[in-house]
Amino acid sequence: MSLSEVEFQAKTVEETAAPAIQGRSQWWLTWRRLRHDRAAVASMIVIVIVALAAILAPLFAHLIGHGVATQYTNTGISSAGTPVSPGTNGFRLGTDELGRDLFVRIIYGAQISLFVGLVTTFIGTVAGVSIGLISGYFGGAVDAVLARLVDSVLAFPYIVLALSLAVVFGPSLPIVIAVISFFAWAGIARVVRGQVLSIREKEYIEAARSLGAGPWRIMFIDILPNLLAPVLVLATLSIPAAIVFEATLDYLGLGVQPPTASWGNILAGAQSYYQVAWWYLVFPAIALVITTIAFNLLGDGVRDAMDPRTERIFAAGRRKRRRRRARAQPALASAGADGGQPRFPDPPHQPMPPMSN
Repeated sequence: MSLSEVEFQAKTVEETAAPAIQGRSQWWLTWRRLRHDRAAVASMIVIVIVALAAILAPLFAHLIGHGVATQYTNTGISSAGTPVSPGTNGFRLGTDELGRDLFVRIIYGAQISLFVGLVTTFIGTVAGVSIGLISGYFGGAVDAVLARLVDSVLAFPYIVLALSLAVVFGPSLPIVIAVISFFAWAGIARVVRGQVLSIREKEYIEAARSLGAGPWRIMFIDILPNLLAPVLVLATLSIPAAIVFEATLDYLGLGVQPPTASWGNILAGAQSYYQVAWWYLVFPAIALVITTIAFNLLGDGVRDAMDPRTERIFAAGRRKRRRRRARAQPALASAGADGGQPRFPDPPHQPMPPMSN
């Protein structure tokens, strides 16, 4: 090989661009683990379906031709004065005691449940993260006062507060949002406080202090990004709790009032008719249960996906599947080489000895 050829090859190697190494962020790894979790994926599909049904509720009502509060006393009430069963006179899920379409009222009730769950979770998360950051970072008297406040909120009976506000201001949707938000932040604040107490002693926090960073910059720039994972998990698990909380208050008559449809007041109206109209109780209860289970399974999936140990669990599962396939391939190959005969044939039949008289 001549010197010119060597120089040409060296120049070619230098000019060849090195393959770019793509980094994998924590959020990318979390999404990869989450999409391999079948329960979490199924839960997301259910949540999307419920959300679309709630958003498109006016369109469904228009296509069906039944208003959410319209009483169909001629077609929606039987001759005995009871609600008609599913599939009767165009009512897909039957009617309630006033002849209103139960399907339309359930999808309209999903609007209230999802709205309350998302709004109260957002308010509780913002308040809980802020108070938990302040309590955990400053410590001392500030931490003692805020920690006792959290304990007081967690120990306060929510039904008593809801009754008091309903008596003073009257039962309404804002009362429901205020009561749920008041109790939603305390649990998040306690978890965030514990995380901040651990993070504030890290070396990079000490380095930020030595460079002159103020406490608010350290809290919201250096500490808060490290809290996103547990906060996201807590927020996902708080949504179903808020939905059940809202349904409970509506069932007790402390929240949304008829004729506005919500799952809680539909169940409250069904308690006197469940023996003669089972659908009146079953279908809204199924909607409530499916929605809360879906959010809980999604929260569990997000929690597992954000745990670094989950990657090792998935990797171990993949190794086990590869080993099983590797053991199965030689057995199949040998069976094909023997013409489909088993590798271990049965032993030859031995003749029985003659019986003596």
